[in-house]
Amino acid sequence: MKINTQFFNTVGGLLLSLSILNAWFTPFDQDEKKRIVFFGDSITAGYGLSTEQAFPALIQQKIDSSEMAYQVINAGLSGETSAGGLSRIDWILKTKPDIFILELGGNDGLRGLSLDETEKNLTTMIQKVRGRNPEVVVFVAGMQIPPNLGQEYTERFRTLFSKVAKANKTELIPFLLENVGGEPELNLPDGIHPNVEGHQIVATTVWQNLKKHLD
Repeated sequence: MKINTQFFNTVGGLLLSLSILNAWFTPFDQDEKKRIVFFGDSITAGYGLSTEQAFPALIQQKIDSSEMAYQVINAGLSGETSAGGLSRIDWILKTKPDIFILELGGNDGLRGLSLDETEKNLTTMIQKVRGRNPEVVVFVAGMQIPPNLGQEYTERFRTLFSKVAKANKTELIPFLLENVGGEPELNLPDGIHPNVEGHQIVATTVWQNLKKHLD
């Protein structure tokens, strides 16, 4: 009998993914540990690195060393656009976030997608998060792109995130990749994704904005 190893490998991978995702939603006493959800694309996911090297895990280390009762959830997905995030956010919101960091839109800009749609998608996601928990603290993480698509598009993209944050009264991280973007020694060979050292700097940037909202 010939065994289809590819089938079993695929099923095994799916089961492993489901077991990891299920751990996110294990019931717990909300008063005991609050949840910080990082909802983003490959930057959040830690593309090219281990999950432990990505900046959300480094934030968890800072929280643990400060003996704060917060659980960090890395809900990053490589290649995700704002439309893709909108399509999966209801599932992510099966858990109740206390702090929600929205890091999406970068792939929209790199692909030259409609910024009107990007703005609409980001706004709808913020509304959905607040519908799940009206007391949630929402951060919008700003991003920038190279001027390949023209100065007008590039500038409008750069200001999009502050516009969304202001309109929806959220916190803003002006540029997530501050001191990292465009620095070859802090990025992988693709020039887009931070390397280990780059993620450490990103974690510092996020922590400086986040820590004042932690109990």
